[in-house]
Amino acid sequence: MTNTAIITGASRGLGLALARALAGAGWNLVLTARGPHELERAADELGATAIPGDVTDPAHVRRLAEAAPELDLLVNNAGDLGATPLPPLAIYPLDTFRALLETNVTAPLALVQATLPALRASRGAIVNITSDAATGAYEGWGGYGATKAALDQLSNVLSAEEPDVRVWWADPGEMNTRMLADAVGAEEASAATDPAKVAAALHDLVASRPASGKVSLQ
Repeated sequence: MTNTAIITGASRGLGLALARALAGAGWNLVLTARGPHELERAADELGATAIPGDVTDPAHVRRLAEAAPELDLLVNNAGDLGATPLPPLAIYPLDTFRALLETNVTAPLALVQATLPALRASRGAIVNITSDAATGAYEGWGGYGATKAALDQLSNVLSAEEPDVRVWWADPGEMNTRMLADAVGAEEASAATDPAKVAAALHDLVASRPASGKVSLQ
């Protein structure tokens, strides 16, 4: 039987790299991202189903869950950086912070809730992509880091509440992605790890299926 995965933020970066790794292993994929053109290109390349949209939209979450009534893996990879240039918390715009919480915390939980019946049935797995900014005190990263800390704890509690589902909250480390370039500049980002290398480690995690917990991918 072919395994099925939903991957959010799948049009570029780690999401696309993981989609390529799973497609190469024969997985059936449902991919989503906000940019329809990049997403359609990725889906065409991989023979996947593309459902463009915003994960903060409840109707979009329902569409994703309905597209995979039999589901083995949910990857909550979509996320936002927040305000740039990265501001200190003393002047962090609160409207931006509220929106960041919606994207990085509420939306992953909504998708977990929508897909849990299918994941319980398959004894499947959830991967929530987190960050070392969730625990490290990095200047300017307070808004983003706070949302990832919240996602860490949601994952931690979920792993206790759902013993039949594997839950991993995975720190990919610094990767050469558009998001990192937006945060630190393209030159510094170019020295970071290739997302394909991190995706290979994440694919190995899914294949080996260790106990639920926090995982470093570098």
